[in-house]
Amino acid sequence: MNDSGTRKRTANGAVQHWRLKLVVFALLCALPLFGSLTLALRAESWVPLVAYGVVSAVAFVLYWRDKRKARADAWRTPENVLHAVELAGGWPGALLAQQVFRHKTRKVSFQLVFWCIVLLHQVFWVDQLFLGGLLRRF
Repeated sequence: MNDSGTRKRTANGAVQHWRLKLVVFALLCALPLFGSLTLALRAESWVPLVAYGVVSAVAFVLYWRDKRKARADAWRTPENVLHAVELAGGWPGALLAQQVFRHKTRKVSFQLVFWCIVLLHQVFWVDQLFLGGLLRRF
């Protein structure tokens, strides 16, 4: 924010602090990617690896379309649809889209649910990779 309390934007519309955001993105994707690759390479299941990629692409497109509709004051994608896609494994694509399109980044209630979904995925993979599926027993 600048002195007048408004949000700073770059002149060309580029993502601010992109290096830091890229590092955070890579760290957040590390566990799901490692876990999905582990399952795939053990020939247990390719589903998580494929799902993260495909559903992330769907999430990215949904965010892009929703941003366009917001600008055109047209019918919007419901937030519960965006969250359902994120929960299904599309949160990486959603996170990228949020930054690229500057969409849904300032609405606190939306971000709270989004980050809970990301946390849920992280906890799932910590449990699968390091705790042997301990949480499934509860």
